[in-house]
Amino acid sequence: MLLADLTAGAVEDAESRRRSRPLDEVERIALAQPPARDAIAALAPTAGVRIIAEVKRASPSRGDLAAIPDPALQARLYEEGGASVISVLTEQRRFKGSLDDLAAVRSAVSLPVLRKDFVATPYQVLEARAAGADLVLLIVAALEQPLLAELYGLVRQLGMTPLVEAHSADEVARAASLGAELIGVNARDLSTFELDRDLFGRLVDDIPSGAIKVAESAVLRPADVAHYRAAGADAVLIGEALVTGDPVATLASFLEAGQDDASQEET
Repeated sequence: MLLADLTAGAVEDAESRRRSRPLDEVERIALAQPPARDAIAALAPTAGVRIIAEVKRASPSRGDLAAIPDPALQARLYEEGGASVISVLTEQRRFKGSLDDLAAVRSAVSLPVLRKDFVATPYQVLEARAAGADLVLLIVAALEQPLLAELYGLVRQLGMTPLVEAHSADEVARAASLGAELIGVNARDLSTFELDRDLFGRLVDDIPSGAIKVAESAVLRPADVAHYRAAGADAVLIGEALVTGDPVATLASFLEAGQDDASQEET
């Protein structure tokens, strides 16, 4: 399974970092950080879709996407373009990211910043906060429920917001059982990397009404944003389309398509 391999690799890399920077040192740095920014307020439902804009160099499904020599500049362009949250891929093997990218982005923008990685240990949560993360992605499919609950609790304890990602009704239920305020549905099956843009629409009614609903993946054009908004998405996470084009102009077109008064989906 690709997801299992990605998670195992991310944990192995974290253990390598831990040998040079022990847990107690990372915890000390994490606890000394300024308070995390309020992601729930940033993504609160409004008259149009919110966008989580992603700093993403590569992916296992698409290969290299963009060099992004200056992640901070990319993030500033996202902020200028109207994004509500910045997501930073920190997985190094297949996505070519790093915690240094996250730290650079965090210092460059006033928006909340998400650590997007295959998080499966408390050490990874602590190093996310030490690097300045305000949110941490937790992928339900990668974690047994006791570990998911443990990591969810630690993210909250550190003042951050968990974005709990699901890919089935059962996984949405597992996220909801935690009281998750931010639940994402990923159109990409991380075991096969196949896309199903209609998955969000099939699962949205299973997400508790009080949770912010995030649609992830399969967004390349304004019509995709309109599609997700019409299905009930409060926010859409977008990576590839923003790193392969003009991020400010692309964000403008996506935000316009995600307005509730948009007459119809673009084609």
